[in-house]
Amino acid sequence: MAFKGRKSSTKNPPFFSHEFVIQNHADIVSCVAMIFVVGLMVQVTSPLAYMFIAVHHNVTSEQPSQAVPDVTRYTYGYKDLCAVFFYFLICIVMHAIIQEYVLDKISRKLHLSKVKHSKFNESGQLLVFYIMSVLWGGDAILKENLVLNISSLWEGYPHTEMTFMFKFFFIIQMSYWLHCYPELYFQRTKREEMAARVRYATVGLVYVAAGYLLNFNRVAICLLVIHYLSEALFHVARLIDFVDKEEKGSKAGYLVSDVVFVLARLASIILSVLTFWYGLSLSDTQGLDLPSGNFNIPAVRLFALAAVSLLQAYLMFHFITDKLRQLREQAPQIQPRKLPVKKAVPKKKKEDSSRTLLTTIWTNIFGPKPKGKKSSADDDVNELPEVDQNTKKSLRSRANKTK
Repeated sequence: MAFKGRKSSTKNPPFFSHEFVIQNHADIVSCVAMIFVVGLMVQVTSPLAYMFIAVHHNVTSEQPSQAVPDVTRYTYGYKDLCAVFFYFLICIVMHAIIQEYVLDKISRKLHLSKVKHSKFNESGQLLVFYIMSVLWGGDAILKENLVLNISSLWEGYPHTEMTFMFKFFFIIQMSYWLHCYPELYFQRTKREEMAARVRYATVGLVYVAAGYLLNFNRVAICLLVIHYLSEALFHVARLIDFVDKEEKGSKAGYLVSDVVFVLARLASIILSVLTFWYGLSLSDTQGLDLPSGNFNIPAVRLFALAAVSLLQAYLMFHFITDKLRQLREQAPQIQPRKLPVKKAVPKKKKEDSSRTLLTTIWTNIFGPKPKGKKSSADDDVNELPEVDQNTKKSLRSRANKTK
């Protein structure tokens, strides 16, 4: 059965082209993984294939307090890189299965936009991983009795010996965060979204690998379960938001997610302070010893505590700024009240009205105003004889025409 890509076209793309690799990347990767599986059946290649598939670096310790005297436990070593590579391929195949047979079928019915479609796929993939990690990590925590006996997080350090499922949990974690890088190409991630996803995957890979290599695996698995639980609730609320058109269930989901997010940040800081600042500082195994895997020195402890605290502070700062932005967007826009503008009265109308008022008052008091006298030029003309008056008027009219 072939896995289809996210986008299918009627024309078959040429072999080994970008479109061909993207559409058939799950088939290609599954064939590479099958080479290691088939290699187990051949006697010549069986040791090499077994190195990639199985978990190595096992040690046998006697624990008389338990019912079974000999318990197989594991440490870390260079062969873990082979196991991480093989399960890195398995993560790519599982990603394609979930995308094709679950998320794509649901998104077609929802008719989401391009932006929401990308967020829906991201939340769906991460939700499956977070739920699996919380259940798996919670089971390992209960079996190791880390909840009721909180001092076991730092007592007996360095914790170089792990059970099979405990070690396998960290291998799958590193494989998953490592597979996020080629998925940016396979899923045609946009450039504006690529930086955030690369940063997210890098932080997850670095923190998991540091806790595994520095033998802080017990406190690391507790911090991962707490963080993954809050992230799983957030992605559940986001998926409900995409499905729920009336936004009734999404508000309750986001409220629960916000409360758990804040409590998770607080619990992570408390757990880190108890382990790195208080517990390991009182441990008898002080000093740096690389062969035995002991990194219990003040510089490493302070660096680990600062790394966890800075991550929690960054997540909390991003959470607060996001909530403030949502409040600004949801707040009603208050428009300034417009005052009535008085129309300006022309000056001529004002002067005319004032003249009319003065004329009315003058008429009521003194009677009608006498007509004004003619100008001095008219008086001079009237005093002349009739013939001279006509001559004077004709000359005046000619002078006016020449002007």
